[in-house]
Amino acid sequence: MNILVTGAAGFIGSHVAETLLARGDSVAGLDNFNAYYDPTRKRANVALLALNPRFTLHEADVRDTETMERICAEGGFDAIIHLAAMAGVRYSIERGPLYVDVNVRGTVNMLEAARKANTPHFVFASTSSVYGRTEQLPFRENDPLGKPLAPYPATKIAGEVMGHAYHNMFDLSFTAVRFFSVYGPRGRPDMMPYIITDCIVHDREFKLYEAGEMYRDWTYVADIASGVVAAADRPLGYQVFNLGRGEPVRMADFVELVEELVGKSARMTTPLAPPSEPPITYADIARACDLLDYEPTVPVAEGMRRFWEWYQLNYQ
Repeated sequence: MNILVTGAAGFIGSHVAETLLARGDSVAGLDNFNAYYDPTRKRANVALLALNPRFTLHEADVRDTETMERICAEGGFDAIIHLAAMAGVRYSIERGPLYVDVNVRGTVNMLEAARKANTPHFVFASTSSVYGRTEQLPFRENDPLGKPLAPYPATKIAGEVMGHAYHNMFDLSFTAVRFFSVYGPRGRPDMMPYIITDCIVHDREFKLYEAGEMYRDWTYVADIASGVVAAADRPLGYQVFNLGRGEPVRMADFVELVEELVGKSARMTTPLAPPSEPPITYADIARACDLLDYEPTVPVAEGMRRFWEWYQLNYQ
């Protein structure tokens, strides 16, 4: 297959591209290397991918309508995996206009480019945050949405809705994959696994909301990448899938796991959670297992051991 991966230099994007290349696909990566976090990290991710002759890179912004349409028209892609976005629930709180610009307008640009290029299948990276503060456990794909807790998940709901519109109007196959608390090697420095690890290593204090009595469905990045690739392989009309592990972990226990790996005690404050934070994320993955043959295989203890090895090699 010949696949365009937007956001290919990022944490999840680089793993998805790597997975596709490893099985023999051709990958066109697209990224604008923005400064949300240190772009040199993204350059390093791309340098690994560029070792493969079946990888090409487009340094461009999904908000650039003309360039997106040209890349898709010239690429002849079998599918587009659209991972490029402004990420992060907390960072989005005071930046609603920016998130709408990148995540909504940029997604519509990619949908238009796919339509005009007759690209048959579109995979869209969504998030578990779309479920908000629901009392329905575990989270199921047919749960009602519409009450996001911050701009970031609101823009991801908008992307899913626009995908349905393009499927209805233009028969574009559209699959949204909702990621649950992804972690692993090459993890972003703004995400909790990196923050907790880095703070413990350097004896810095961090915030652990609600004294750690919150739960997150931590999902190893290689498992996420396999689910995304499976979604790209299966044009199923309009579909939405949870990609998680289905085993929520208490945050206090997660911190203890990192303490054991690092061999040092954490220094933390335990404030109340802000209104952007749900008390739990918990994926029902039955649909993904059934229709995508999705099967997460890496438990949290093993995944964090691999993350710690990567951190030691690159940042300690």
